[in-house]
Amino acid sequence: MSNSTCHIYPCGDHAVTIELGNEINIAINQKIIFLFRYLKELNIYGVRDVIPAYHTLTLVYDLALLKKQNPKDSVYEEMKAHLQKAFELMKDATAVATKLVEIPVCYDPSLAPDIISLAALHELSVEEVVQLHTGKIYRVYMTGFLPGFAYMGAVDDKINTHRKQQPRTMVPAGSVGIAGEQTGIYPFDSPGGWQLIGQTPVIMFDAMREEPCYLRAGDEVRFYAVTLAEFTKLKKS
Repeated sequence: MSNSTCHIYPCGDHAVTIELGNEINIAINQKIIFLFRYLKELNIYGVRDVIPAYHTLTLVYDLALLKKQNPKDSVYEEMKAHLQKAFELMKDATAVATKLVEIPVCYDPSLAPDIISLAALHELSVEEVVQLHTGKIYRVYMTGFLPGFAYMGAVDDKINTHRKQQPRTMVPAGSVGIAGEQTGIYPFDSPGGWQLIGQTPVIMFDAMREEPCYLRAGDEVRFYAVTLAEFTKLKKS
């Protein structure tokens, strides 16, 4: 895994962020995932959370706890040193292992309220939209917005579509959407402005599971189409 430059800066008074670029890029995100896994394994005392994103990673720490332990030291400088060391280790690291997850999606218009208009916008048939959406393997760059909401990319340019100008007040859980070059799955019923092209019966977040989030940053995802009858059967199982 090749090295590059980084920018480390405070994020409020109890967090520090390392930035490796400013774009959606697999190579950059691979480095972020390496940093994330390394720092989670390190289990640094006083660190409350490690948050990976597209091209940044943030350490959230307990300022009062760490200051009480070492009142004369700068907590920010200590956390910054952890990030700097992790970054320097990347030059000797191998590529981060990924997991391929296959997810069934029903693209029937009854579950995909935007698929017909999206197809018309791009002068495609609904079948072509489905083929294009299922024809790629997507990278989970980050999770956010809602617990278990995975931001994945990149969709084929032929179906790259902006968010809706007027978001919906309620999007059903499991809805699969497109926003620009990203695709994602709503884990809960919630408001949302993505173009909805299908729905999956897979539960994306379950607090009772050992790993509540079905997808993690760094995973790869392949969608496959199922019929409405198959969707209903899977939903009940």
